Amino acid sequence: MTRRTWGLFLLVGLLWGVPYLFIKVAVRDFSPAVIVCGRTAIGALVLIPLAIANKSIIDAIRGWRFVLLYAVGEMVGPWFLITTAEKKISSGLAGLLIATVPIWSTIITSLYGDKTVWQRRRLFGIAIGFIGVVALVGIESITGNASPLAIGFVVISAVLYAYSTIMVTTNLPNVSGLAINSVAMAFTGILFLPFAIAQWPVDPISLQSGSSLIALGIFSTAMAFYYFFIVMAEIGPARASLVTYLNTAFAVLLGVIILGEPLTLGIAIGLPLVLIGSYFAGRKVQA
Repeated sequence: MTRRTWGLFLLVGLLWGVPYLFIKVAVRDFSPAVIVCGRTAIGALVLIPLAIANKSIIDAIRGWRFVLLYAVGEMVGPWFLITTAEKKISSGLAGLLIATVPIWSTIITSLYGDKTVWQRRRLFGIAIGFIGVVALVGIESITGNASPLAIGFVVISAVLYAYSTIMVTTNLPNVSGLAINSVAMAFTGILFLPFAIAQWPVDPISLQSGSSLIALGIFSTAMAFYYFFIVMAEIGPARASLVTYLNTAFAVLLGVIILGEPLTLGIAIGLPLVLIGSYFAGRKVQA
């Protein structure tokens, strides 16, 4: 990769590692519905003009059935579940559990006919990754550091992330990812708008929560997707997906450094296992 690509790769890792911190702060004053509506509305306002400018949005609208299904699996479900979960678990733990996406992607891809999942390295990765998740969930639950239900919400979100991406790229292979996500964000924002209005806080909103929601929409929703597609165009989807590991590191470190979250035994044991497992599970090698 060029120096410019490396820079964008690191930037995307930061932008997708920091949302867990923003969410953790925003949920102090906002409900999950308000946060999801706010971040997607901001994201759509930024990305839709870009998609119109490059004349790619029409193709996304034509494939609206798959785009809406993608929106449910990529945004409506996961972003609501993750935001709800972060009322009970740390931002670092949420980011770590999301790092299992490559493992779920490998399994789901095999159901779509890709039998390379049965290669030894990928099976090794799936096994190590699951051991890491089991260790993480078990230790965090037993020690009382996290809610099992909240952990389950984030794991479900990781599965939905994996499925929705595979589904939309399979059915709309030649449609711009920027256009797909801009339309999906608009749909998600509209869907959550009535709930956001009904649940708007009656108490004064703190500067920290308000600025976190705005930053979540601008940086971790709009800018992150925009720059990710630039990186993906330059280095390909397989190598670009490795940003997942960087996201996780940033999520854990930012939670510990900025929010003062504990680096628990579960995270210390589960983090390396999940990252190693995800790397090998997501790495496609020749048969």
